[in-house]
Amino acid sequence: MNLPLPSLDEILTDAAVVALPMRVKFRGIMVREALVFRGPAGWGEFSPFPEYDDAESAAWLRGGLEAAWHGFPEPVRDLIPVNATVPAVGPDRVAAILERFGGVPAVKVKVAERGQSVDDDVARVAEVRRLLPHAAVRVDANGGWDVSTAVDALTRLAEFTLEYAEQPVPDIAGLRAVREEMRRRELPVLIAADESVRKETDPLLVAREDAADLIIVKAAPLGGVRRAVEIVAQAGLPAVVSSALDTSVGIRAGVALAAALPDLPYACGLGTLSLMDGDVTNHPLMPDGGGLPVRDIEVSGELLARHKASAERTQWWMERLTRVHAVLTGR
Repeated sequence: MNLPLPSLDEILTDAAVVALPMRVKFRGIMVREALVFRGPAGWGEFSPFPEYDDAESAAWLRGGLEAAWHGFPEPVRDLIPVNATVPAVGPDRVAAILERFGGVPAVKVKVAERGQSVDDDVARVAEVRRLLPHAAVRVDANGGWDVSTAVDALTRLAEFTLEYAEQPVPDIAGLRAVREEMRRRELPVLIAADESVRKETDPLLVAREDAADLIIVKAAPLGGVRRAVEIVAQAGLPAVVSSALDTSVGIRAGVALAAALPDLPYACGLGTLSLMDGDVTNHPLMPDGGGLPVRDIEVSGELLARHKASAERTQWWMERLTRVHAVLTGR
């Protein structure tokens, strides 16, 4: 669905760049930068990670513009269950991280961190399971294993009753191979595709190749809520809505996506503000009792000023916005 795009000048009228400190290193960073802007329907966010090129970043901008200029589809639910997220930390830090999330029905544990071993992953997951014996536990490798390592690691981790393993290997053929081997070994580990959905030219290929049991969808990388809803419908697989380490502006789009899907069988990965030590609103979309309410947010001018990025980084983001807007408009 291609919605009308505002001009660059319209976007820049109320745009700001923030640099938010992290409570713990996540995805290799301790500061999360984001560009937010206001339109007639509310606030939108543009925050593709710095290594993404302009072509890949264009979907992120389209998603932010949808939020700010067109709003969201009508929700079919008013509360979204969410999981806690445990980064690739040692077992001694797991309890403190989980405390930030409060009571949640599920926990996603990062694994396959560069420089760490499968033993490290097993120790981390074991500690989560010890602390939360009744929670659903899923692991996320971000494509960090090869097929052989993934099979061996998931065989060991299966003893902790995994709900699913997210993107254990980087490519679709590898996902299919891991999934088939899990079945051959009669291990009840479902395979979820994340990067193989949002970073592929064809987000439906993973479903056609029978390479996953479920898909992870994120509003921004897929070009907005409406397009993500269409992709889930066409894929015909259960979906988990997740965030991309967003501010509350971006989390609001994820909540809107989760609220719009006809079926929501799994807790969503939308509680990542608990990993951050700053936001753009005085009322962040943080998990409460294991869920997030479907509500709009009000961005604080005082917080935009407090977390304002440096002049150099602000210029970098504004130049990036200009280039990516040109990609969207074909200029």
